[in-house]
Amino acid sequence: MIATLLLLQARGRVTAAELAAELEISVATARRDLEALSSAGVPVYPQPGRGGGWSLVGGARTDLSGLTGPESQALFTLVGPGASASPEAQQAVRKLLRALPSPFRADAAAAAEAVRLDAGSWGEQRRSRPEVVDVVQQAVIDRRQVRVDYTNRTGQVSTVLLDPLGLVAKDDLWYLLATREEGPDVRTYRMDRVASVEVTAQPANRPEGFDLAREWQRVVSYVEERRARVRATVLVRRRHLWVLRDHFGTYLDVIGDAPAIGDEERIEVTLAAHTARSLAEQLAGWGSMVEVIGPEDVRRELARIGAELAVAYG
Repeated sequence: MIATLLLLQARGRVTAAELAAELEISVATARRDLEALSSAGVPVYPQPGRGGGWSLVGGARTDLSGLTGPESQALFTLVGPGASASPEAQQAVRKLLRALPSPFRADAAAAAEAVRLDAGSWGEQRRSRPEVVDVVQQAVIDRRQVRVDYTNRTGQVSTVLLDPLGLVAKDDLWYLLATREEGPDVRTYRMDRVASVEVTAQPANRPEGFDLAREWQRVVSYVEERRARVRATVLVRRRHLWVLRDHFGTYLDVIGDAPAIGDEERIEVTLAAHTARSLAEQLAGWGSMVEVIGPEDVRRELARIGAELAVAYG
């Protein structure tokens, strides 16, 4: 209905058939929506005959259609990330974009595409949103290069000039996808490692056909392949499964029910990490709440950790 109002205000008059084609709905649905708007008190009325259609009487305008350019950009900055949750939401955003006045569409579309949310967890520690995210997000929308002071995983600090392509939020961590002057390869930068950002006046280069969701999936596949080289089979009490899942995220798969211990129901799961030692270190704190069935190198690492703790603490 919002899209219908915007179209009426942008074009003055539309038929139910035109509205149905524009919003990818049936003519009957378009007619029902127009009648519903009229019943709700919006001055929308049909005009029969040749050249007729539905229009807003007296050139009436709603608050929504009176959006300024910055307001429409701000609106799509908010709704764009949520649209990645489902195809239906993406379609809704596309419909609203088409209903905007044409001078606003490009900036609003850039705002809607600037950020994506990834609900899958990597078991990372939750962090607050860095202040520099807002600055970089606007640079993505405005297609401006940014100069950032960045600390890599080894602690080395450098200043790099980037063409920002999009932001992704995962586990409350923010990642920037960008290219550099050295070449067209898309790289990933963790925003909590960015100390400062300077937005330049230079336009950013954007690879033709770049798709943020598709490129992020490539990053996820690469990271998960590297981080899931060792997989262990573990029995865990059913009531603790959610805690284990929260910790391991996408690296936990449920196999099925396992033999109970007394009245305690248990679940068999597999867990993944990049090494046997890493898996053992993450499981050691669970004590007897989990039972590692295999592989043997993970069990040996757990025994080694247990022996060290027994020597240290008795």
